[in-house]
Amino acid sequence: MSDIIAAVSTGRVVSAIGIVRLSGPGCIPLAFSVFTAQGSVTAETAEDRKLYLGSLYDARGRVIDEAMVTVSHGPHSYTGEDTAEFHCHGSPAVLAAALESLFAKGARQAGPGEFTKRAFLHGQMDLSQAEAVIDLIEAETAEAAANAAGQLGGAMGQRITPIYDKLTDILAHFHAVLDYPDEDIDPFVLSDLRGVLAGALGDLGAILATYGRGRVLRRGIRAVILGKPNAGKSSLLNALAGYDRVIVTDVAGTTRDTVEETVQVGRHLLRLLDTAGIRDTADEIERQGVLRAEAAAARADLAIYVCDGSAPLTEEDLRAQEAALEAPAAVALLNKDDLTQVVSPSDLPFEWILPVSAKTGAGLDQLEDVLDELFGDETPCDGSILTNARQAGAVQRAAQALERTLEGLDAAMTPDAVLTDVEEALEALGEITGRTMREEVVNRIFSRFCVGK
Repeated sequence: MSDIIAAVSTGRVVSAIGIVRLSGPGCIPLAFSVFTAQGSVTAETAEDRKLYLGSLYDARGRVIDEAMVTVSHGPHSYTGEDTAEFHCHGSPAVLAAALESLFAKGARQAGPGEFTKRAFLHGQMDLSQAEAVIDLIEAETAEAAANAAGQLGGAMGQRITPIYDKLTDILAHFHAVLDYPDEDIDPFVLSDLRGVLAGALGDLGAILATYGRGRVLRRGIRAVILGKPNAGKSSLLNALAGYDRVIVTDVAGTTRDTVEETVQVGRHLLRLLDTAGIRDTADEIERQGVLRAEAAAARADLAIYVCDGSAPLTEEDLRAQEAALEAPAAVALLNKDDLTQVVSPSDLPFEWILPVSAKTGAGLDQLEDVLDELFGDETPCDGSILTNARQAGAVQRAAQALERTLEGLDAAMTPDAVLTDVEEALEALGEITGRTMREEVVNRIFSRFCVGK
């Protein structure tokens, strides 16, 4: 990592401000080779984390912007190396010219996530913190952002590290007794460690228990809309989206394939999937849409059954209800409340039933209260919620290894055999913070990042 990397870290769209970032040994003198600061400030006299106004030059020596520069000397920087940033006007042409000028002086284009990868490799953050960076960038709700910010601050590492240290102490004690039998070391009695091992397993279980909430927090609630044709499913999607996302007509079977839209309902992010009306049909395309609708319910977090309350229930309604009840959670919307109702809430086999009008929007505000009840876990979004699938898999493997350890104790297995599973647990936990990560795994993780971060 002796080379200097550079990239636009604010994207390549027109904006008020654009930032060009550099990192690596020698990047500060390089930055000042294409920039003249007011007040005779130089690379040697520039103070850390202070903005200096001046002129930025392109590769031909022409002034391309009146910009500002700020520097940070390693290890007290984001990457742990010397860094510099130009704060320019956000013209893509200016940013491209600035990069071209830096490349001409010896910098190279940074790869995706390379700034954060350098921060990880220089010990500025552990791997769970590095992954939190991309989660924070991609957060779509305030709660998701708050949890990612907590993880960026090291919250997940703080939960994992004590468990890792306890297991390390067990292995160290065993090997110390084995390797130094003549030293005055307390005897290693594996059975005495049951409480420690069981406690570690309980702690991992508590972390893993947050993953269901974390998965929803990170990607939103996958909700499928089900009902017979003309029940008002597409009208509901349009009402929640706030615009005409799908065509609505009086002709049954208008929607033949699944239609997706992301909407915000209070503090909840809903990834809505509108589906074909459920009915028997001779139309092969529509029939495939019906099958997709029924299958979608089993994969969803929530099924929203839309019932036309102004018309008697039919076999098609019953079929849609059965499909909705296959989902982990379900709510029924008794639609067309603006018309005379012939269906009552007691006619529907759902715990949550809301009278609404997708046409006027009446009653849809109640959906937020239902989502609060179904998905509003009050676990603080402080970074302690597990949101990352890779990390969840590592925690699960560590827990399974500790379960085998306790089974080995019950079976009176020898310490070396039992401790093999402790080693497996340690290896799995190390994958979360990066203590035992292989290079190819690290590269795969950082490939998710955008260039400039």
